Amino acid sequence: MSRIGKKPIPIPQGVKIQLDGSTVQAEGPKGKLAQPVPAGLAPRVADGMIVIDRGSEDRQTRALHGLARALVANMVTGVKDGFERKLEIVGIGYRAQMQGKSIQLALGYSHPILFPLPDGVTAEIDKQTAITLRGADKALLGQTAARLRALRKPDAYKGKGIRYAGEVVRRKVGKKAGAK
Repeated sequence: MSRIGKKPIPIPQGVKIQLDGSTVQAEGPKGKLAQPVPAGLAPRVADGMIVIDRGSEDRQTRALHGLARALVANMVTGVKDGFERKLEIVGIGYRAQMQGKSIQLALGYSHPILFPLPDGVTAEIDKQTAITLRGADKALLGQTAARLRALRKPDAYKGKGIRYAGEVVRRKVGKKAGAK
């Protein structure tokens, strides 16, 4: 039995859970999300907890048990508290600024880049080099942060680019230092 899959998910105050067949819908102060549960798994609400039961013991169902529980737990946490991802911009002249519901970035290219934010994700820019993304959907937030980082990945030689806060960039020595 999956250790993660059989853990019940507590429903916090202010969050409403609705079961629609094999889809779990959650509504809270940060928004409304829905998460389908794979076939062979059955979600149910009992004693203020969401429990995901397994219908059979075949390999595919066992493999998806913990995943389904984790996705539903992230959804419940997202509508209650939300998630946050921080990015840092490193490099001379590299900066970002909000422009409506988009982020305008100067990343050393010949033109500025306009990055539209998807619905459900908000951004806050501090000192033109720190971007904080917030949202209720953890997967959408991570995907948005990854797409933003992909616009200019950190360089291995100078370390310039967009990186996650706390990310360690492995630096290479240049040809002058390595030619000895």
